[in-house]
Amino acid sequence: MKNAIITGATKGMGRAIAIAFAKENVNIAVCARGAEDLAAFKTELQIINPQIKIVTVVADGSDRDQLISFAETAQRELGSINIIVNNLGMYPPSSILDDEKTLFLKVVNTNLMPAYELYRFFGKSMVSVGEGHIFNICSIAALDPVPEAGIYSVTKAALLSLNNVMRLEMEQYGVKVTAVIPGSTLTDSWKGIAVDKNKMVLPEDVASAIINIYKMSAGANVDQIIIKPVYGQV
Repeated sequence: MKNAIITGATKGMGRAIAIAFAKENVNIAVCARGAEDLAAFKTELQIINPQIKIVTVVADGSDRDQLISFAETAQRELGSINIIVNNLGMYPPSSILDDEKTLFLKVVNTNLMPAYELYRFFGKSMVSVGEGHIFNICSIAALDPVPEAGIYSVTKAALLSLNNVMRLEMEQYGVKVTAVIPGSTLTDSWKGIAVDKNKMVLPEDVASAIINIYKMSAGANVDQIIIKPVYGQV
């Protein structure tokens, strides 16, 4: 049985991805800041698949010490981690000139730092066994910057660059690395905004793509996948 660690997994894309892996008989470790949401999600996953082991840790993934503590707990409880899904992210709608002075580090520590630290924490063990799959949830803003969300665009572009470095470092060891690049996706980022869900990517679409990529043969890797609304960006 394989073991996955997923950040930002109680809402949106992370939640859909965790549910999809649970249905694939994969043990799951997730963290979140809200203890009640985390406990409710654990119960939901256990109902979906009573056969898997689920590790939950109350932690802020944007805090390096709490993130590493979560990684240590996941490794201790599950053993070797085979799948990393770097999903944690935030979308502050602000131009760089209007950013609050603390926003830069907050967004970097949310959108970029966790992927870097989890790669360093688990990467060498993946190399030692010659297998693993890392999924980095980027954004179409990494390719087409959104000036109304400047620092978000910058950090997602940096995450895509980090993804590419990971892939080049890992390919000789048989460890797969995939950048998932969604366009307008119906998550909490759109909370309070009237949108037509039939003209957006759904979290379940992203989860489905990840599962299908994960289930490819050992010799195949999807370097990156772009998933955009059929009617164009919202």
